[in-house]
Amino acid sequence: MLFAGQLVPIMKILICSDGSEQAQNAVRFGGLIAEKCLAETTILGITEKAAEEDALFEGLRRAQQLLKENGVTAELIIKAGDPIDEIVKRSDETSYDLVVIGAVKKGTRGPFLMSAKAYKIIKAVAPPVLVVIGNRETLKRVLVCSGGEKYIDKAVEFSGAIAHASGASVTLFHVMAEPPAVYSDLIKMEEDINLLLHSNSDLGQNLRREKEALEAMGVVSEVRLRHGLVISEVFKEIRRGDYDLVVTGSSPVGGTLRTYIMGNITREIVNRADCPVLVVRGGEEPAGLGRSLKGFFSDITHVFGHSKGEGGEH
Repeated sequence: MLFAGQLVPIMKILICSDGSEQAQNAVRFGGLIAEKCLAETTILGITEKAAEEDALFEGLRRAQQLLKENGVTAELIIKAGDPIDEIVKRSDETSYDLVVIGAVKKGTRGPFLMSAKAYKIIKAVAPPVLVVIGNRETLKRVLVCSGGEKYIDKAVEFSGAIAHASGASVTLFHVMAEPPAVYSDLIKMEEDINLLLHSNSDLGQNLRREKEALEAMGVVSEVRLRHGLVISEVFKEIRRGDYDLVVTGSSPVGGTLRTYIMGNITREIVNRADCPVLVVRGGEEPAGLGRSLKGFFSDITHVFGHSKGEGGEH
């Protein structure tokens, strides 16, 4: 989509910052996605004390300059108040496609190993939430934790759109329960990816549909299966594959679009990962999304396909 010789932004990203070092990491990684997806970007700075606004503003200006050096023009907004309230309010006022936050580990164990604020934001806002953990400078390998069910379809489509724009590959990863040793032949059959993907089982059909959706986007993808405890196998795969981004899902609670269930698996991934984690809503389309993910991806492929056809840089 070209207008007056320039590419029109096709994605809207809200990057949240409190001026901390990890917030700067969130700005950098969020900016990486913004650059690749031609995103209209807003940096929302929040301070809980009005007296700290000047220091926060200086930090945000540096973040804005960092994004500008990477080809991303970002609007700055500064608010004083409760961070969660301000982020929810802003995401309600404007239809963002992605909310980016930074998170650091607060301890070595417990249900709130990560900041409790990060969990609350994930559960409170409607758009997908990218929790930036650590400092990643590239986006080349994406791991999608597939439950083998249709609820993950939107996560597959959204991460596929980002991967397409970034030139990243996607691994669909599914863990099955470990059956008794007497069923060792069954394990071998299930771990034959091609056999499973061409079977009529619900799992095989769902994984095949997910892989075909990625391939239709032009994304290099593969399916990997493991047997055992889900969390244990997920983190073995994260370490083995050195992924830049891990994608998981969540669901609306009781039909309401104001609170979401993270689920134990998603919580543990956010809690223990050392790389960015993207949480995408499953189930009903959240009202806060300005467009369907299919429409969003259609825009991305149109813009990048057109650009490549013109032989231009982007």
